[in-house]
Amino acid sequence: MSDNDVRVLVVDDLEDAAKSLAVVLSLNGYVARTAHDGASALQITKEFQPHCILLDVNMPGIDGLELTHRLRTSYGDDIVLVAVTGGRAEEARVSKTFELVDHYLAKPIEMDKLEKILPRRCL
Repeated sequence: MSDNDVRVLVVDDLEDAAKSLAVVLSLNGYVARTAHDGASALQITKEFQPHCILLDVNMPGIDGLELTHRLRTSYGDDIVLVAVTGGRAEEARVSKTFELVDHYLAKPIEMDKLEKILPRRCL
């Protein structure tokens, strides 16, 4: 991993979904890691220092909304937060999360939309 690599953390309680997206990101030139709950996402964020976090809104325990609050408290706007959900935008938890993140995408994620959000290399 070089200083110019774009680091992305994929947070989803569905392990296969997180791993699949991380593989696709890796194949597209990003350095990707996964977390399967909010608590591990917070720990990995400290160590990995991602440029972007793709976070599932509906997770047990620390859900996407709580995770977003904690990340914003700790890191401000230093990390690009992207909410990812299969839920409806009208759901209260989903809409509140959308208000706090930088971007949001519907599942399944379309790579062309995600790549418009992520830089190819850090300058």
